[in-house]
Amino acid sequence: SKLILDCIIYPSRIEEIVFLSEKEILKEIFYIGKKTIIDMGIRMIHPELIKIVGKMKYRSSYGQNLLQHSCEVANLSSILSSEIGLNRKFAKRAGLLHDIGKVSDLESEFSHAVLGMNWAKKYGEHPYICNSIGSHHDEIEMKSLLSPIIQISDTISSSRPGVRRNHYDSYLKRLNDLEILALNCNGVKKAFALQSGKELRVIVESETIDETKIYKLSRDLIIKIKSKVNFPGEIKITVIREIKSLEF
Repeated sequence: SKLILDCIIYPSRIEEIVFLSEKEILKEIFYIGKKTIIDMGIRMIHPELIKIVGKMKYRSSYGQNLLQHSCEVANLSSILSSEIGLNRKFAKRAGLLHDIGKVSDLESEFSHAVLGMNWAKKYGEHPYICNSIGSHHDEIEMKSLLSPIIQISDTISSSRPGVRRNHYDSYLKRLNDLEILALNCNGVKKAFALQSGKELRVIVESETIDETKIYKLSRDLIIKIKSKVNFPGEIKITVIREIKSLEF
């Protein structure tokens, strides 16, 4: 856009604009990284790691912004670590850095977890933090309680319904499976999966399902859901039987 505004387009000018643009982008990346580090309350971190954190804003994984994901993991790790008496700041630092290997511009023989661990070692991070980065996908052995905390926090952040594109499709499929499962039961007229699948509301035909059969239907649905649908947490089953009487 700068070239178009200047109305001057020739090789040396293009090189100059590219150089200036790269300089501006690097400055912005460092600013984002530094601001994130300050907001997280993290201190004494290598400048190269600050740049890597800044670059995460411009990367995504399955549609999920990498910096937002890493900040979520950092905050979740801090909360979980406090529950078992570990250092919250230490866990937050590890959570923020756990996916730095995804920022690499070059192809590597290592996975992003191992590559991130190697970077963390290179830039002077604590061995437990390095291990938690390298082991959060079970590629190396976990050596401290910090490692499973990072792994759990990463799973929570990345598996929330709708947060990633591939998860969004499977999430909709699970909701649809719940409704189909209910509709296949005898006497069910309509079925609705509500509250992100935490509740299944079933409307039955009053002529087919009487009051005594309602309880059996709800129990049967629970058994079928547990055996056929992979869904995290508990699901509330609400069976509705409506009777209308009109007189004139």
